[in-house]
Amino acid sequence: MRQTYLIALGSNMRVPGLGLPHNVIEAALHELDSSWVECIGASPIVASAPVGPSQRTYANAVAAIATELSPLALLARLQQLEYAFGRNKAQRRGSRWRARALDLDIILWSGGIWRSRTLAIPHRLMHHRGFVLGPAALLAPRWRDPISGLTIAQLNARLTRPRPLTN
Repeated sequence: MRQTYLIALGSNMRVPGLGLPHNVIEAALHELDSSWVECIGASPIVASAPVGPSQRTYANAVAAIATELSPLALLARLQQLEYAFGRNKAQRRGSRWRARALDLDIILWSGGIWRSRTLAIPHRLMHHRGFVLGPAALLAPRWRDPISGLTIAQLNARLTRPRPLTN
């Protein structure tokens, strides 16, 4: 059965043959329209500050894709794509928030909630990441988080609303 997914893309490293992170994201979006997946749409590519110890600015985007693949099969394909873009297994495992040639995360899917040992949908940190919710709100503002019931536009508004200064 054909499923729809939202995929977050991020890069903050040059990749030989592709260039700067913005170019890496463009190339990855192109790869997300292939024989095993159809890219339905993509957000604009935005720049964002790094999270954690990395000091390089990220290029981020969100893509809506359709595929017959299950969440775990899609995760395996996305990891293969990350490795093809130069991400090694040492970067993937045990080195959080470091420089990344390409990072692909499944954010949401049309099947609702998915939990396994290696994958959680919706993505557990999605609600706290403006670099995910901002582009996602531009692409799919009415898509609902199956846990809170809020739309991506509502989640983004909550995350980005001005807050009073505290003393």
